[in-house]
Amino acid sequence: MTHDTPGTPLPDAAPTSDAAPTTPATGAPSTRRSASALRRKAARRKVAAISSIAAAALIVGTGFAVYTTTGGADGATSASSSPDDIKAQEDAVAASLAKAQAKSTIAIATQVIEANHQKVDASELQTSVAALADYETLDADTVDARVAATVTASQTVQAAAAEADRAAAAQAAAEAQAAAEAAAAEAAAAKAAANTPAGAKATAQQLASSKYGWGSDQFGCLVNLWQKESGWNYKAYNASGATGIPQALPGSKMASFGTDWADNASTQVAWGLDYIKRGYGTPCGAWSHSQSVNWY
Repeated sequence: MTHDTPGTPLPDAAPTSDAAPTTPATGAPSTRRSASALRRKAARRKVAAISSIAAAALIVGTGFAVYTTTGGADGATSASSSPDDIKAQEDAVAASLAKAQAKSTIAIATQVIEANHQKVDASELQTSVAALADYETLDADTVDARVAATVTASQTVQAAAAEADRAAAAQAAAEAQAAAEAAAAEAAAAKAAANTPAGAKATAQQLASSKYGWGSDQFGCLVNLWQKESGWNYKAYNASGATGIPQALPGSKMASFGTDWADNASTQVAWGLDYIKRGYGTPCGAWSHSQSVNWY
């Protein structure tokens, strides 16, 4: 309650003093317990940093996740300030990461060997995998070294296999090109042979027999007819426009039997036999007409 009456003294009033009030101290920990807590917190950050290394980047082309089991973290305490149990915990984490990495590396390297051992020499990689197989009994640093050696050997095998594949593909392409060129050359040679008078006669005799059933007597008439018309020359050309062995007028009529009618005797022969069949029945009929009127 306040008192509104002037000049009335307040009871129990505290005497005045010139002494300054005291302020509680703040700042650095003042006990061993608080200092120990800070050291444990920093050590936990260090352990967490070591554990996070397992998410390191992949080495290109291998699938191996590579990390190191040594190294510190920002804010970590020095070795002299870390308790023994924290150091033991760090060592356990490092060993666990090394073993996990070794197991993964062996699995991936084994796949590399299985995929490529028939194409390239994978013996060095097999040796590295064998050396890494007893990772359970090795210290973390040794495991790290053997993991690195296995990864390098795997990369070497994969690079050699890729080169072998490239060389095999190039060889296959070269062989295919050579085969295509050989086939083209063979076809060109066959066409050249068929384009000779003897070749054209052989084609005509075969077609006359197999397709039309004409025997040697009809073939004899055909030989006489086309000898008179063109001399069995597929390049024969008359001023009237008659073209080729059968002297088609115009020559473009023979396109119904092939677009190569201008330079393929076989196409000209096929068209000419069909023309004789439709117009005269047989080669001897066409030959008889040609003898009487000088054309057929």
